[in-house]
Amino acid sequence: MSKTHDIAIVWFRRDLRLADNPALQAALDAADSIIPLYIDDRESDDSWRQGEASDWWLHHSLASLTDALLNVGATLTIRQGDALDTLRQLINTTGATAVFWNRLYEPFAIARDKAVKQVLKNDGIAAESLNGSLLIEPWEITTKTETPYRVFTPYWREAQKRLSLGSALPAPSEIKCPAGIDSLPLDHLDLLPTIRWDTGIAAAWTPGEAAAREKAFAFVDEPVRHYDERRDLPGVAGTSSLSPHLHFGEISSREVFLAVQDTHDKDDEGSRIFLTELGWREFSHHIMFHYPHTTDAPMNEKYSKFPWADNVDAKVHAWQRGRTGIPIVDAGMRQLWQTGWMHNRVRMIVASFLVKNIRAHWLHGARWFWDTLVDADLPANSMGWQWSAGSGADAAPYFRIFNPVSQGEKFDKNGDYVRHYVPELARLPDKFLHKPWQLPDMLAQQLDFKIGDDYPEPIVDLAESRKAALDAFQRLKELT
Repeated sequence: MSKTHDIAIVWFRRDLRLADNPALQAALDAADSIIPLYIDDRESDDSWRQGEASDWWLHHSLASLTDALLNVGATLTIRQGDALDTLRQLINTTGATAVFWNRLYEPFAIARDKAVKQVLKNDGIAAESLNGSLLIEPWEITTKTETPYRVFTPYWREAQKRLSLGSALPAPSEIKCPAGIDSLPLDHLDLLPTIRWDTGIAAAWTPGEAAAREKAFAFVDEPVRHYDERRDLPGVAGTSSLSPHLHFGEISSREVFLAVQDTHDKDDEGSRIFLTELGWREFSHHIMFHYPHTTDAPMNEKYSKFPWADNVDAKVHAWQRGRTGIPIVDAGMRQLWQTGWMHNRVRMIVASFLVKNIRAHWLHGARWFWDTLVDADLPANSMGWQWSAGSGADAAPYFRIFNPVSQGEKFDKNGDYVRHYVPELARLPDKFLHKPWQLPDMLAQQLDFKIGDDYPEPIVDLAESRKAALDAFQRLKELT
């Protein structure tokens, strides 16, 4: 089959894989030779610039992609600077006549990509973007009144009717690549921390396509069957842990979705709920596409008048460091700090504690998660925090306040999770593990444990702070 281009550029972003990569396949179909390109354009990013934990992941994912390309005869060209300027410079020096990329959906990325596409087309360059990240595009589903969905259940019901996934694309066995193209060494991007705080993250994760596929198919093979029973238990390995791999596009959501569908019966409850979680990922992109202001402002405008507490900096700092005196909260925040990830059930608990018991603005939490998560995903992060604050799509009502003690006792019944991440509490009996401030004095003496010395006293009274949150919500209702 004749090709329409001699040389095409594949602009890699968060699609760091060879298998099921629509932009890569489109370039291979259209051109005799391709230039795999990664542009570090962080300096031109908006206020939600990627955090250090994600930078760590990106470095290792790019290293993995470099090796994968070498194995099929290609090299990854790395450049730094404004995306459009970099593309035009590479086009001028190589004679490339086409650029292909997979879409991103954050507000900044949409604006940038539209501008890039328009200028390249004006230059006479073929520029094509494709869907390599989602099961269904955010604009493809609307309500009967042709408005965006704001509630997940009807959205996902309609989305499943519209899904047309086809087959996953195989990884190419050979890629022809022009020689002699200048490229920066990966280390030049300075993605790794200068102070080596990342040892815990490195021990917990292996970035890259090969690791993503191994983890995904191991999970699909059997653990997904028990997802409904284990997904809320932070002390067991009951989730897929695929979120960072999906965020960086080391495996496509389509391939994961198809693998579950092809392996398990549609009536299998664990598989059904897991696929629904992939649906929540889709929904977060749907919301951000239609409501881009939700990165920084409440989706429900009345919450812009919510009476957040004053002088919360010290409490927010204690929350960040896992020193709140509330064991399940501290375990979650320490897991985040040590591994760059937190169990989803615990994410809800720590978020509720911040926005309701401390009554700090949800952006405090969103920013902290953004900087410390290896799976920091702007649509999911923003929607999750607004859900917790009661201000977002399909949000939990503000008066729904998680009790971290009862949550810990229910979902970490034997205390495995808390004892692992808060080892100073390990010797406490299960009865008091999630509420050490209630430990009787005589037992505390026997255990040589003193609240306030060995472990912090709670920074808030749970009952009083709950009442204060409900009073604040009542004031909001009166204001609006």
